[in-house]
Amino acid sequence: MSSPSFASMIKDIGRGARGARSLPREVAESLFGAMLDGQVPPLELGAILLSLRIKGESLEETLGFCAAMQARTQVLRWGDDDATPRLVVLPSFNGARKQANLVPLVALMLARERVPVLVHGRHDFEARENPIDVLDALGLSQAGSLFLAGQDLRERHVAVLALSQLNPGLDALMALRPRLGVRNSAHSIAKLLDPAPGRSVRVVAVTHPEYLSSMASALAPLTQDHGRALLMRASEGEPYAHLRRRSFLAAFDRGVRLDLHPVDGEDLDWPLSDACAPEANAEYIKAILAGQSPVPPRIQEQVQALVRLARD
Repeated sequence: MSSPSFASMIKDIGRGARGARSLPREVAESLFGAMLDGQVPPLELGAILLSLRIKGESLEETLGFCAAMQARTQVLRWGDDDATPRLVVLPSFNGARKQANLVPLVALMLARERVPVLVHGRHDFEARENPIDVLDALGLSQAGSLFLAGQDLRERHVAVLALSQLNPGLDALMALRPRLGVRNSAHSIAKLLDPAPGRSVRVVAVTHPEYLSSMASALAPLTQDHGRALLMRASEGEPYAHLRRRSFLAAFDRGVRLDLHPVDGEDLDWPLSDACAPEANAEYIKAILAGQSPVPPRIQEQVQALVRLARD
């Protein structure tokens, strides 16, 4: 793809929120593929990322970007038994700021049910605690390769991988956040990454309400071919249910959406732990797993929904 082609695309998407035009799916796939492969010059890359940030990705662009991402994503293998539950995929990119990060709790509760779980991500937020440090404190260190991650899934039902192991180009795009000062399209698309096509349950957690609608529109076609996913509100940007807010859980199975309404559909007056530091966070999770502290109802609802999606 030549520089003039990039200029034409920037002209289309860079006219502001009202004047910009969206790219066709095939063009979007080609563009994002070039971005992932490092084939876009720095000046044009910055212009494209900021233009998309202002405009927002259309459904066709999102689907094109996902196709390019998936074509460059490594496939994780941990067993060939069709009776094995699907792999629950938890993307963790933010980390804790004000309260304990309960992504490891979700992962370990699923592992207790013998449901395989992959936590993958990257971290570059100076004002937040690194979720990898919490996982380390719980004895869940990052695997050094996809082969070792598969071994972890077989032996303990939980594996942790750096995003760079699954898709280096996507990791490089996300790494531009500190330099650009804002997130870019890669941060949204990364939540849709599937390292086990046809054998996974992708957990797609979003913070802003408008993304619930846009992600739902994308997940319907993305799960049509034997795919499953759980769309939910994020807690501090992480894929675990907020302990107090009314829960939002929407399942997608082969393109069909099913809203999962808990018995208690109202906000809860539930205490929030401020144990953000990795060791304190890990101790809080250990206490819940040991029965010394109660399991938050919203976490229980999320885990139950994921167990159903992984097994049924």
